[in-house]
Amino acid sequence: MRPPSLDESFGRQRVAAEERRARIRRVFAAVAPRYDLMNDLMSFGIHRLWKRTLARRVAEVAGRVADLAGGTGDIARLLRREDRLVLVCDPSLEMMKVGAGRTAPAPLAWVAGEAEALPFATGSLDLVTIGFGIRNVTRLAAALAEIHRVLKPGGRLACLEFSRPAWWLAPAYDLYSWLVIPRLGAAIARQPEAYQYLVESIRRFPDQREFAQRLEAAGFREVRWENLSFGIACLHFGTKEDA
Repeated sequence: MRPPSLDESFGRQRVAAEERRARIRRVFAAVAPRYDLMNDLMSFGIHRLWKRTLARRVAEVAGRVADLAGGTGDIARLLRREDRLVLVCDPSLEMMKVGAGRTAPAPLAWVAGEAEALPFATGSLDLVTIGFGIRNVTRLAAALAEIHRVLKPGGRLACLEFSRPAWWLAPAYDLYSWLVIPRLGAAIARQPEAYQYLVESIRRFPDQREFAQRLEAAGFREVRWENLSFGIACLHFGTKEDA
């Protein structure tokens, strides 16, 4: 029997798309109060450097920006500037509630929505970003098609996601992922199952080259990637072709 694809899996289980969607929503509702703390602990704070790198790589883009799977708004806060309107879009109301409750120099705009059915008009965005969220969509191809739809001609996509580390780092990284992260989830977030899922979802997500091919299949041009921390995370970029 073939293993379940990304779109039909929850961890190691084969599930229907709607069941996958419901389970992922429950995961993020459960971990929302301690999600950012867990990210700091799991990555030793390095995820903040990765997100700052994303923000620097799109510094030249102004206009309307949507940060998908924006959660508590940490990436959106890095993107906010006077020449941008930055929207946080996430299906988890619990995650956005945590982010909206934090003090900040200026408020962000929060929009409920999922990547497969974005609440934005066709060709209305100059930039779409998504950090550590694309592997949690219910249907990857549909999500990429939606992102392509809402971008203006010439609009940019920047996607930050876990990926495949260099061969010499992979054994140690695998041990840390399987043995340490679920235990941190149990001790800090009190949700070991949720963090077991997150580890397994990373392993099922396409590697750098395959995800780049999926971006091209969705219509993106100028597709490229940039490994971070020897491939533990990866920045993927694509541009919607000019009309």
